[in-house]
Amino acid sequence: MVILRTPKRGHLVKLNFAFSGMETDLQKIALVKNAIGCYPDFPKPGILFRDIFGILSDVVATRALLDLLVDHTRSLAVDVIVGLDARGFILGPLIAAELSKPFVPVRKKGKLPGQVISQSYKLEYGEDTLEVQRNNPSTGKRVLIVDDLLATGVCDNVLGTMEAAIQLLKSADAGVIHCLVVMELTSLNGRAKLSAPVHSLLQFD
Repeated sequence: MVILRTPKRGHLVKLNFAFSGMETDLQKIALVKNAIGCYPDFPKPGILFRDIFGILSDVVATRALLDLLVDHTRSLAVDVIVGLDARGFILGPLIAAELSKPFVPVRKKGKLPGQVISQSYKLEYGEDTLEVQRNNPSTGKRVLIVDDLLATGVCDNVLGTMEAAIQLLKSADAGVIHCLVVMELTSLNGRAKLSAPVHSLLQFD
């Protein structure tokens, strides 16, 4: 059983819903896909924003999503789950709790206490920095990085958050063996910039 704080009302929901065992992965993927909220022209005109909070407000879709993420993660024999700022902080702990693995957050600069390791990376305009706490359970371990979306591809010199996180964790002596996302924008070919394998549950142009 997993306990989840829903984004709309803030109350706790026990995810004790279980599928019968007859449902296929394709059926679960369809449940997840149909629950994603779509918002045209957000955050700017011409962009269709796909929001995973639509999944999390639907207990059945959330259970389907968690089953898919956990089943894939279980096959990788990882030691630590790493979540990226910010939606990786929702997905990562759920996976980690199901598999009894430690969770490690990777955050934007200045958000983590104590000693940190930093990795700067280029954006389309400007630069940003990711950080991880120096004394964390990922050192010397097999790590899975989790986030909601893989995009990146606007410019050739844009590194992207996922690859920046891979480089950050490698500098912290973690072994990044896999990346896992809910959605991938395939037309941007972001996976070509990653130095670790990636699996996406849903693909969009």
